[in-house]
Amino acid sequence: MSRYTITTALPYANGPLHIGHLAGVYVPADVFARFLRRKEHDVILIGGSDEHGIPITIRAKKEGVTPQDVVDRYHEMMKKTFKELGISYDNYSRTTLPLHTQTTQDFFLKLYNDGKFIEEETEQYYDEKAGEFLADRYIVGTCPKCGNTNAYGDQCEKCGSTLSPDELIEPHSMLSGEKPILKKTKHWYLPLNDYQDFIADWILKGHKNDWKPNVYGQVKSWLDDGLKPRAMTRDLDWGVPVPLESERGKVLYVWFDAPIGYISSTQEWAEKNGKDWRPYWQDENTKLVHFIAKDNIVFHCIIFPAMLMAHGGFILPDNVPANEFLNLENDKISTSRNWAVWAHEYLEDFPEKQDTLRYVLLSNAPETKDNNFTWRDFQTKNNSELVGIFGNFINRVAVLIHKYYGSAVPQLSNESDYPELKELSASAKEISNYLYKYEFRNALNALMNLARLGNQFLQTQEPWKTIKEQPEKAKDALFVSAQIAAYLAELSEPFIPFTSQKIMEGLNLSRHSWNELENNAILLLSGHKINQIPLLFEKIEDEAINRQISKLEESKKKNTMTDITVAPQKETISYDDFTKIDLRVGTILEAKKVEKADKLLQFKIDTGIDVRTIVSGIAQSFSPEELVGKQVTVLLNLAPRKIKGIESQGMLLLTQKPDGKFSFITPDNEIDNGTEIN
Repeated sequence: MSRYTITTALPYANGPLHIGHLAGVYVPADVFARFLRRKEHDVILIGGSDEHGIPITIRAKKEGVTPQDVVDRYHEMMKKTFKELGISYDNYSRTTLPLHTQTTQDFFLKLYNDGKFIEEETEQYYDEKAGEFLADRYIVGTCPKCGNTNAYGDQCEKCGSTLSPDELIEPHSMLSGEKPILKKTKHWYLPLNDYQDFIADWILKGHKNDWKPNVYGQVKSWLDDGLKPRAMTRDLDWGVPVPLESERGKVLYVWFDAPIGYISSTQEWAEKNGKDWRPYWQDENTKLVHFIAKDNIVFHCIIFPAMLMAHGGFILPDNVPANEFLNLENDKISTSRNWAVWAHEYLEDFPEKQDTLRYVLLSNAPETKDNNFTWRDFQTKNNSELVGIFGNFINRVAVLIHKYYGSAVPQLSNESDYPELKELSASAKEISNYLYKYEFRNALNALMNLARLGNQFLQTQEPWKTIKEQPEKAKDALFVSAQIAAYLAELSEPFIPFTSQKIMEGLNLSRHSWNELENNAILLLSGHKINQIPLLFEKIEDEAINRQISKLEESKKKNTMTDITVAPQKETISYDDFTKIDLRVGTILEAKKVEKADKLLQFKIDTGIDVRTIVSGIAQSFSPEELVGKQVTVLLNLAPRKIKGIESQGMLLLTQKPDGKFSFITPDNEIDNGTEIN
């Protein structure tokens, strides 16, 4: 028996959960934890709400409430949603707890006293009007890679590029709209470069064959670029305070604070249950597994492990099975556009159908690439698979045993005549093998194959026909079918736990360990009395699906009308400011792709004044060949800046459609290069 500590990414307590969160992290983690418990491992599933960080303060400012108001509301909402969906946390905590604050500050002080930090005075962006240092998320500008005018100082959500504030074009503060200045401030940096060789050996050599390619590849990319020191403190007023008397007004970096939440949540669980938390984090025989989405890979495979190594005495992750993203109706899930299926709304619209959602999300799990959820597929999987295959088999077996044998499992004449009985343990082993490899879709398919086997066996044996002329054959058929039903009840528990419990109660069956199931146990002996089994699944009609599709269509219409992807109006300028802008018509003379940059094109443009080089992130909208000879609008008097080592001497004016594609702003008719646009 092994010990497992399983963690799930701490969701930001600044909004509700959607199906992308569930499919990528929380349902797979629950399946894995439930399975391991059934394998009789020592398991804890640990989670909690991430209640610090810029997304919290942004929402609080928008709503005119305190950050604590925001996190209190959404922590309770998420905790309730997880419980209703059967996510079997051993402890679901929150990072505003005093226990967490103390644990995080103690962790920081250990590193500080051991000399693990680099203390540096650097220039950080500062909003003079607001009187605050700006976190990267509070700085907005134009992405240098794709031209998105609403990119954040840490990331462009349009193209997914990781950024820093000094890379943004025309950056401004979200607080005041002012252009930020650089101001000196002191922070503590964790020198990740000190741990580069260890992390390279640990992951690139030690886990090359057992970690997912997307995880391995992203870590390798960071290591190939060379790890650099990263600040572990911030100039903010919301977060875990830096525990140094001389440093008021500073908090710990949210990605220093948040993963320590796994440890403090474990400590909270241990206190509640009279346990010792240390073996779950400090015993080398314990396997630590982080369930996350792909955007958190670096934090869980580089930064947090470096923190643990710097501290000393902690185990490192055994695996980080990060998933890709789930799309919705062939479009990226977007909270800002309300393009999402919200978990709490689903539970209201489809009461008692938690397992249907779990099943569909697992069958579409984005394990190796982004996957897609559609309402029509949801309906098909419910009606054809859960109702037509799984539920139909269980119902038929129960009805026939009640009808012909007074609710008692009949006697089997000869076990060797029925190879289907051997398939039961084989299915248990197959599902087990897949789950140990984090292949949840394959495991679920193996479960459904057992249900398909049951239907096929029952249809072939036809006990309703043989009951009179071949009564022994009918008994055998329903004895075997009863065993298949019992195995489905047992093996389905990690995936669809509410349904599993209904079948267990209907079959009057007590839980067995997974190890017993793998050893070909007969679960229902002859003469065993079963109860009535309620209808496990109901068909979902077109009307219910149409309502959900209409709700999404309404969101799409609102997005089109209000276009909330468009950046807000910028700071008001004077007429004199406007006259400084030099816009000209130019002609593209040459166009080519920039090496090692999928989104960038390099142009030679005749501006009428000169021929200049401009780099633009539009390669995914145009091929170079189609642009040669095209007249375009050029901003001439923009200060040059280097992009991928190329000096870009201006900017092309384009519009961007909702699908992300660009269009040029061009004159209606051909005119002279250098013509001014006023």
